[in-house]
Amino acid sequence: MTVLRRWAALFLMGGALILQQNVVQGQTINHKLEPYLKSANLPAVAAAVVERGVLTEYGAVGTRKMGADIPVTVFDKFHLGSDGKAMTATLAGMMIEEGKLKWDSTLGDVFPELKKSMAPGVEKVTLEQLLSHTSGMRADDENLMKLLKDSFDVDGDLNDQRYWLLKESVKLPLVAEPSKAWAYNNRGYTIAGAMIERVSGKPWDELIVERIFEPFELTTAGLGTQSTLGKIDAPLGHVIQKDGKVKSYMAGPNADNSMILGPAGCVHLSILDLATWAGWNAGNGTRMPCNIVSPKMVEKIHSPVFTIKGDKPARPGTPPNGKYAHGWGWLTVDWAPYPLLYHAGSNGKNLAQVWIDKEKDIAIVVMTNIGGVKADEALRSIAKELYEDAVAQY
Repeated sequence: MTVLRRWAALFLMGGALILQQNVVQGQTINHKLEPYLKSANLPAVAAAVVERGVLTEYGAVGTRKMGADIPVTVFDKFHLGSDGKAMTATLAGMMIEEGKLKWDSTLGDVFPELKKSMAPGVEKVTLEQLLSHTSGMRADDENLMKLLKDSFDVDGDLNDQRYWLLKESVKLPLVAEPSKAWAYNNRGYTIAGAMIERVSGKPWDELIVERIFEPFELTTAGLGTQSTLGKIDAPLGHVIQKDGKVKSYMAGPNADNSMILGPAGCVHLSILDLATWAGWNAGNGTRMPCNIVSPKMVEKIHSPVFTIKGDKPARPGTPPNGKYAHGWGWLTVDWAPYPLLYHAGSNGKNLAQVWIDKEKDIAIVVMTNIGGVKADEALRSIAKELYEDAVAQY
């Protein structure tokens, strides 16, 4: 993606947006996004298109807080939700290429001191099964909610708390035979994060900054709520309450998932930084920073592991059907000639989607600061419109 840094005031010139030292090449699409604010009752929405590694379209419209006049920009940070899982899978790929892990590394291999406490079969659960939601371990249930609540009494840093969650989780019986069933599992990704922490010797939170945010120059990327405590300096997350009213959430403990679940999805960043990440994936890791992992590893991360046969509507931010890889999925839609690489994420108050056509090297990213089915449908409609416009030139 072409982003040049300069000192400048805010204005539009020749299709390039100039704001606070940044010049963004491409065409603004605010006019395409504006109608969705009203039709889907979105506080704000941002989107971008990357074609063959070049940012071609971008936009951000709406307000940081519903009912307030605080316009968003393309540099505003939105919450990525479970789209962060692909970053965790990429960290795992780094550990594998460095010889510290293998796709078939087991919990017993990485945590031998816990073998005696592991329920039958848990010892043999592999890294790949955890990253593909096929581990057979208990998923997002009442036990996980209790552990997250109890974790506040566990002393130490987040990696210490993840290790504690791991110790408590491996005692639980498997609910399915590994590799034979698929169940969306934030617990599993948190455990995969603990495996990465053990072999690297560093907290996942430190690794993702050092090994992804900094090399990609994702200057807006961070962890946790996108806004600062006491400030509306980023789009606030919103929910639709039972009475139909929209409630915004200032930064605080209820504005995001527990940070223990970081490996499963607690990243925030701007639409432009998300476009950089998506464009790199669309190019199979062949563009800068090309020394992160090999193109062969990127291809492996994108490779399907399990076919999802969903007969019920999936909650926003989770894959409804198709083939699941490692964080990423492959989704068939009626507006594309073949399955697209897809990733969606939501913490319930924000929503993000990434759509990639690897054959044409096109990436489309869309984000909003509200959760729910209506928002999910709106983001899909935006992706459809942008994709059809992008492929029309081929």
